[in-house]
Amino acid sequence: MKRTVLVIGIGVGNPDHLTLQAIDALRRADVIFIPNKGRGKDELARVRRDLCERFVRASCRMVEFDVPRREAAGDYCATVDAWHEQLSGLHARLLRTELGENECGAFLVWGDPSLYDSTLRILDRIQAAGLKFDFEVVPGISSVQALAAAHKLPLNAIGHSILITTGRRLATGVPDGVDAVVVMLDDGNALSTVKGDFEVFWGAYIGTPQEILISGKISDVMETIARARYDARKANGWIMDTYLLRRPVRE
Repeated sequence: MKRTVLVIGIGVGNPDHLTLQAIDALRRADVIFIPNKGRGKDELARVRRDLCERFVRASCRMVEFDVPRREAAGDYCATVDAWHEQLSGLHARLLRTELGENECGAFLVWGDPSLYDSTLRILDRIQAAGLKFDFEVVPGISSVQALAAAHKLPLNAIGHSILITTGRRLATGVPDGVDAVVVMLDDGNALSTVKGDFEVFWGAYIGTPQEILISGKISDVMETIARARYDARKANGWIMDTYLLRRPVRE
């Protein structure tokens, strides 16, 4: 036998979004690794702790660790690669020192591990460097799914596709021929660069008591969204928001 690592999608902050598979995985874990991402993001670690207190076995240990910040300056891909290398070393040390040879450890990932999260890439690096362990992935409800449910709409029009992208990529423009765009990881500026007759369906803290939903023509609600986003970040110290941009389409 050897170490086993579970990468568990925990949804977007609502405990009711946790799947039965995720609950079963939490109950298998001997160790839960809880990242601390610095001031202003304490709430994120607290949500993870609350899930553990509710679902894990009494004998399970919680190991907290500080996550280094990514350098903001320089080439984006190069800085991300360097950051991932740093994270790989940190995660490898955690697995060696905190997880016994026959134990099961778990990392709890916001939303779904396959969508704009790098835990799987980091574990691949660690394995490539020679540390032996098995790992399993438990899918979760992503903010994309939760956004569509909150606004009570399908993401795509009949016969049309959707694009899922980041605020960084959106700022370069909506590609030709794309009628629907889901945007994640926007620092708040990309929405103001959008040109065209789009509707926007925006949500923050989706599925939680702090949930905020705004929708309408982008020209009509852009300032309302910007104000709501500013006020929410100021009040909570952090914000997670996602939005759908959609051209009017006749089906």
